[in-house]
Amino acid sequence: MNTRRALAGTGMCALLLLTACGGGSGNGFSPIGTPSPGSGSNPAPTVNQGKSGPKALVVEIDGLAYATLRDAMAQNKVPALQSLRVAPAWTGGANGTLSEQRTTDGPGWATLLTGTWVQRHGVRWDTNDQRIDVKLAPSVFALARQNNKAAGYKTASVTARALYPQLLANEAGTLDAAIDCAGADACVTDRTAQLIDTGYDLLVAQYGAPATAAGSGLKSDAYQRAIADTAAGVGQLLARIAQRTANDPKEDWLVILTTGHGLDAFGGATGVQDNDNKTIFIASNKTLAAQPGVGTAAPTDTTLLALAAATDIAPTVLRHLGALPAAADYRFNGQALQAATSLRGLSAKTGADKRSIELSWTLAGTTTAPVQVLRDSKLVATLPAGSNAYIDPIVAESDGPYTFQYAVVANEATVALTAQIAYVKPIPPEPPVTLAATLANGLINYYPLNALPGVDTKNASTLAPWAADANGGTLIDDGFPAPNKAKALRVDSTVKNASGMAGYRLVQNSDVTTNPAVTAFTIGFWMRTDNTCSQGVSNGGTVIGNKNYTTGGNAGLAIGLFGSCEIRFNVGTGSARADSNGYSLSAGQWAYVAVVIDKAALTMKGYVMDPVRGIQTNSTAITSALVDKLGGLGNGLGLNEDGTGLYYQRETSSPRGAMDFDDFAIWNRALTNDELTSIFKSGTPLSTLP
Repeated sequence: MNTRRALAGTGMCALLLLTACGGGSGNGFSPIGTPSPGSGSNPAPTVNQGKSGPKALVVEIDGLAYATLRDAMAQNKVPALQSLRVAPAWTGGANGTLSEQRTTDGPGWATLLTGTWVQRHGVRWDTNDQRIDVKLAPSVFALARQNNKAAGYKTASVTARALYPQLLANEAGTLDAAIDCAGADACVTDRTAQLIDTGYDLLVAQYGAPATAAGSGLKSDAYQRAIADTAAGVGQLLARIAQRTANDPKEDWLVILTTGHGLDAFGGATGVQDNDNKTIFIASNKTLAAQPGVGTAAPTDTTLLALAAATDIAPTVLRHLGALPAAADYRFNGQALQAATSLRGLSAKTGADKRSIELSWTLAGTTTAPVQVLRDSKLVATLPAGSNAYIDPIVAESDGPYTFQYAVVANEATVALTAQIAYVKPIPPEPPVTLAATLANGLINYYPLNALPGVDTKNASTLAPWAADANGGTLIDDGFPAPNKAKALRVDSTVKNASGMAGYRLVQNSDVTTNPAVTAFTIGFWMRTDNTCSQGVSNGGTVIGNKNYTTGGNAGLAIGLFGSCEIRFNVGTGSARADSNGYSLSAGQWAYVAVVIDKAALTMKGYVMDPVRGIQTNSTAITSALVDKLGGLGNGLGLNEDGTGLYYQRETSSPRGAMDFDDFAIWNRALTNDELTSIFKSGTPLSTLP
């Protein structure tokens, strides 16, 4: 509590146009002409302060699970909320795409305020250093002000958590009041009621008590009391609005009630992409034509994503306020729910030619008008009414990653999407990129992985499960196009024996890491994560390793998968280490990963070649001491495991799961950039080499 008050007294006061700092007592702010806050039941003024017209109140309640709210409404335990139309909705972005974000407080609040997912608002964590990227994702307050320039237009936020106002610390001048109630929900009710009475036009209020009580369990008395108390507080705000509307029928209020993310069965917010954590709700005092599922239970499968999303709230509020941007300036990843048309599931992927972006979406409701597609604010296509796909040809000056901002318009509905492509420029009449013939030179171990058990075509190594009674290897379709399409190896570390051993192990007849005659070597392979990079969370997962990877300081070599689908390259001596980090994978897509270690030149060079993020490479200096310890434990090289076969048994917070491998190869020399690039750009297996 003292920490939050300190934050409120320092960082926030500097942000406010109207000083509104104070603790949970409710003291420190009393708008002119309004009684001081007390019990939260102050009489509304006889004549409304402020001006008539559209106004909006958005209430976000941390920790209020949709199923619990639905049960409470069915049992009439929250009478103040009975008049609201409540429907399940979702948050967290789409799994395995640029929009995917953690289902926790900071990202959820940023989405509420901006109508965008993480690739625009930039808030990835719940830490105090996080700020909304207001250049890419201006807040609903900024956009409301920009489009309502009348004198006296007032906006405010009232929050129980000190974390939330800090997210807007880089956006000055858009709030007339930003009140940190330092954890006291009664203060949230009192201060918001005052601002309603004073005639504010756009208010966002946040309650926190249910989230605190959820730790006691979703069936606990403490949680049920917190929900009842919060509902009663919201009821006081609804009563104030009703009084103002009675005083002035021209005052048109939109009220939206929501939560930032779902909870698991134990009342926790784990941040993962399962339905429990992704399920939220949107409740409104108005009928919203594009909001399906009012009063229904939340889906337990992927049909959840066919419902309204957290990104719909900001454009819905702005449309009500008459401040919704035109299509050319539209950046929201959701649509205004007042629209008679529902535009859902907008997605983008790179075309097979690597020179086009394939857009798709679904439509429902009114679909009578032509569908328009805009790229970077310019109209690129007008499609027949009811269309649900478009292939956008891209022309760029050179190879590399490109990012585009799309907007799709169907009748009243507009949704925006950020799309990326790793563009490969055609160079006619030259032939397409082919494998460098030199890749056959120095290739000492090669596994096409088209059959089980995996066989080294060079007959110089073996590949098998770490434990015979824990064979987690299966064959799946690989990522090569015809005529080279075949199979790949899936290594599932959830398949373990009684001691927890899992994964596969590659043992060379002559280990390149320790053979003094080998002055440089390259390890390269195609890999694919699951659709959420689930193994990258916590302490990360081991892609390959010949060491005990509990710490990167241990002797040996490892490649790891970490949060946000990051690949890290590591070598250690037991007391020292060298790392090359920050390489990104696209979840669920085949990418080529390679490490080149030059023992003589003392360098480690990492490569991650991704179909969306392009070619990423960097060189890191290593020492002679690190070279001497490259052999690690001498037990071979683990796949989806480290050099013990027991990484996930030790690191229980790092999830087990499946990683896919294909065309696994080891060379006794340092491959060049051009050679490795030819593997990626040709998309051809090494088995096609002469």
